[in-house]
Amino acid sequence: MAAFAASRRLKTKPGERFDYASPNTLLVASIIRQKVGGSETDVLNFARRELFDPVGMRGVVFETDAAGTPIGSTRMLAPARDWARLGLLYLHDGVVDGRRILPEGWVAWSTRPTLGSDYGAGLWTNAGDAPNAKGRVRAGMPRDAYFASGRLGQRIYVLPSQDLVIVRMGATWSPDFDIAGDLRLIRETIAALEPVPRP
Repeated sequence: MAAFAASRRLKTKPGERFDYASPNTLLVASIIRQKVGGSETDVLNFARRELFDPVGMRGVVFETDAAGTPIGSTRMLAPARDWARLGLLYLHDGVVDGRRILPEGWVAWSTRPTLGSDYGAGLWTNAGDAPNAKGRVRAGMPRDAYFASGRLGQRIYVLPSQDLVIVRMGATWSPDFDIAGDLRLIRETIAALEPVPRP
């Protein structure tokens, strides 16, 4: 899969136009595979050592293409608690138990919108002026929120202003993968966490 993605010609120069495309993460995964030793086992050992174990993600598995390259944009499977731990890593600016896991500035960079879109580096963001971002904010999601969106609507929402991570698991076949239902869940969760006034 990565070789096929690498064989495709660019439609525009990098930085000129945004189009969401899964091959981008597949190419990055291929580069990582080559740099850490070349095999599927090398990639898994690297991911465990550098990310999964320090974060406490114990149940992660990922699928690869025929060359052993993780697909990157999909096919990484984990229980909800592991996804929540990944969300907490981002909520805490890449630091777990005082140890920096992600490079300083990575979270800010990866949540900055790209070329007027509502997408950063692997994450959808409410920052910026893209119509989808504005719509999510109008529907009650905080402006500083961002999220990872997986296959069939599985998502990790990070809401820094609320000090909150919400993991949504399940299989939703609707065209928008029930983003409206997720927005309702977020509004209701925020409301439930507000202090109750005393009589």
